[in-house]
Amino acid sequence: MIEESLYQLQHSWPYVIVLGFFAAYPIVTSIMWILTALVFRVRWENAGGPDERRRSERDWPLVSVLVPAHNEEAVIARSVLAMLRMDYPSFEVIVVDDGSTDGTLAALQPLMRDARLRVVHKTVNEGKAMALNDALPLARGEILMGLDADAEPDPQMLRYIVPHFDSPRVAAVTGNPRVRNTGSFLSRLQAVEFSSIISLLRRAQRVWGRIVTVSGVVAAVRRSAVFDVGGYSPNMPTEDIELTWKLQKRHYDVRYEPRAICWMTVPLSWRGLWQQRLRWARGLAQVLRKHADVMVTWKSRRLWPVFIESSLSILWSVCFVFLVSLWGLSYAVGLPPVGASPIPNLWGMSIATLCLLQLLTGVLIDRRYDRGITRFLPYAVWYPMIYWAFLALTTVRALPYLFKAPARQAVRWNTARTGSAA
Repeated sequence: MIEESLYQLQHSWPYVIVLGFFAAYPIVTSIMWILTALVFRVRWENAGGPDERRRSERDWPLVSVLVPAHNEEAVIARSVLAMLRMDYPSFEVIVVDDGSTDGTLAALQPLMRDARLRVVHKTVNEGKAMALNDALPLARGEILMGLDADAEPDPQMLRYIVPHFDSPRVAAVTGNPRVRNTGSFLSRLQAVEFSSIISLLRRAQRVWGRIVTVSGVVAAVRRSAVFDVGGYSPNMPTEDIELTWKLQKRHYDVRYEPRAICWMTVPLSWRGLWQQRLRWARGLAQVLRKHADVMVTWKSRRLWPVFIESSLSILWSVCFVFLVSLWGLSYAVGLPPVGASPIPNLWGMSIATLCLLQLLTGVLIDRRYDRGITRFLPYAVWYPMIYWAFLALTTVRALPYLFKAPARQAVRWNTARTGSAA
């Protein structure tokens, strides 16, 4: 009975359509991302971006660096020290301690001698978005540089980001996050991912005209624009994705600056990575649900490509989990599945080849900013074999949030950090 049902299913038209989409999507998107990212590389990166060297030191505006923190004892002192060492003439650092129960405040105490550092202590954990909102009235700069508590900015970072705000249409500029703790197999996979998937995709999306999200770990925003869209959204799991969409729906420009390097700490365990990516997937799902109206609004047409691509990526993950489960069941009952083979075939090899080409392209482009990234290129072979399945599972697990309204209460956080520099 099971064998007959599986046979009928795998010889039906819906199954053929699902199989075709599953095979075509990664091929088409890889080609599209590679080509458009190369356009960005040639057109913008070769040109050097806004010229920061034509200013005198007095012409640089004041920047307020906002650092939300919750239980960041392991990393906060090292990160804030790196922020205070930035080569920029006028900036302040505001750390918002969001109800930490560890030694976060004590770790900051030795740095309090620097007059540029201010610390706001909240006794209740109300979430990252609320911590940022609480810092807004305290910031003296019109440009707000949001950095995570584990972020270590390159000394020149602000000099690359700030010139973008000379254009009044620019409301946000996201930088180029790089992995600092590359001492394990999992962290090296993530280092390759940030070059070959995240950075490459942001380059491609800039060519399209809109991007899915700024990086919460390193993103500058215009203070007046943030107030214009109602501030950060405390009830959304990913305040960075939500703010990006709110700004772009109001027709502000959001940019990517690859020269603005910021080093960060990534999860070192599969459990920690699962929790992080599940939160990202939930956040994207709820943002797509909340802002689905862009697809019926002509004025929001520049958001159509990123909305469609994000939706198709979720659909592909569903197809991935469905087909792999179906093929596993077919093998278990002794029925050779349609579309799956233990021997590499044409479409499977095409997908793998393009995936590796995409990874190679991203690593080579970002090599100018992260000299050590090329030594992790051999880990790229594991990306389509292991990482795709992992990310597909987190996406499917978060799928119910595509149909849930955002919570009414603030989303709290409890991000596990490690101080390891390896």
